[in-house]
Amino acid sequence: MKQVLVSKIKAGYDLKASVNKAVRLIGGWNQFGFKGKRVLLKPNFNTDDPFPASSDPEFIKAVIEILYENGAKKIIVGESCTHFMRTEKVLCNSRLKEVAEKAGAEVLNFDKGKWVKKPIPGARYLKSAKIPAVFDMVDRVVFVPCLKTHKYARFTGAIKLTMGAVKKLQRMPIHFGHLEEKFAELAALFRPDLIIMDARKVFVTEGPAHGDVENPELIMASTDRIAIDVEGVKTLKRYNAKNRLTPPTWETPQIKRAVEMGIGVKSEKEYKVITK
Repeated sequence: MKQVLVSKIKAGYDLKASVNKAVRLIGGWNQFGFKGKRVLLKPNFNTDDPFPASSDPEFIKAVIEILYENGAKKIIVGESCTHFMRTEKVLCNSRLKEVAEKAGAEVLNFDKGKWVKKPIPGARYLKSAKIPAVFDMVDRVVFVPCLKTHKYARFTGAIKLTMGAVKKLQRMPIHFGHLEEKFAELAALFRPDLIIMDARKVFVTEGPAHGDVENPELIMASTDRIAIDVEGVKTLKRYNAKNRLTPPTWETPQIKRAVEMGIGVKSEKEYKVITK
């Protein structure tokens, strides 16, 4: 069985060069066939709080520019913020809209678009969800999560990223029990082609909007959400901080349920970490 690859590199001064290196180490951009394709980017802008609470707009810009350099026909950056804030305000206040549009991308407020109800096969806690119709209208999907601790979900990474692609009216009930497992079940509705994780700065306490910041200065890339999140949790655990990352990494509810849902690797034997 061929191992999944996860790159885990130190970010350099040149952000685009660092992102390029992270993707090159897992096989390069050509394997994804972006040329002539419509590509949807999903970052993390739950609020307009600055990185690492939200994605760094400059990081998103770097990915947009590289995708166009690799032949993408159209890039859409889609997002919906937390249920108690206006997404349009978050997109503007965070500078995502300004920076992404300047780089040539369309910025899509999921809240104003069409939604489709999807059943979740094999789900135990969440039988269906309404997700943006645009996921069925693009050729490729790239997840661009940041990495941080989360006071309710233990951590935020690639698995949890799709909470921002669920209709807002459904989000509050999702928080009523088995929250972490539900994130993993939601993740089963999505099939990202590539994940590029920005872990240059991270919260190691609290989260999602505030916390103590550490600076791993890492960028990671993979095609597998479980593998990249396992490496993300390992990174957060390196710091002596008061958080909820106490279970063994593979017993963390998000990761354990994601394995049960079959969205990625089942053990560390199934992936390989490349650092240079």
